[in-house]
Amino acid sequence: MHRIPVWDIFVRITHWTVAALVLAELSLLDEDWAVHRWAGYAVLALVALRLVWGLIGPRHARFSDFPPSLQAARAHLAGLLRGHRTLHLSHNPLGALMAYNLWASLVAVCLTGIAMTTRTFWGVELVEEVHEVIAHWVVISVVLHVAGVAFETWHSKVNLVKAMINGQKEIPGPGK
Repeated sequence: MHRIPVWDIFVRITHWTVAALVLAELSLLDEDWAVHRWAGYAVLALVALRLVWGLIGPRHARFSDFPPSLQAARAHLAGLLRGHRTLHLSHNPLGALMAYNLWASLVAVCLTGIAMTTRTFWGVELVEEVHEVIAHWVVISVVLHVAGVAFETWHSKVNLVKAMINGQKEIPGPGK
């Protein structure tokens, strides 16, 4: 196995902290609690920091290392369906789209949550409904993300969860 440093400590800490906060938001916290709001603020702050890090951070943290591309995602999916195994140091094209989807969805759910607390939108049911729809989309996206990570780990033989913990992808060598 070849160990290749991929995800820096900042990427890993923000990933797991956002994951824990989203899990708490969706399962443990009553939406009327102040804790729910503060957890939402924390998610928004962490995603904002991660987005800045995507511009100034190290190579594999940068958006340029995994640009969103529907064409690349279609080609990657077609390759998967043909049984091709392509290793990607950063996100594969489908994983890149999921990362951008999750960031956008989390920002949207946080901003609609904040909007619900302002005088302008206080009591506006449409904002609350949009917030709930986006929150449901986040749940669907998280399930798809976890399924994608499980599939990619199985298919590529690279333990992505371990890589997101220790920052290194263990790439099988020749003949493995």
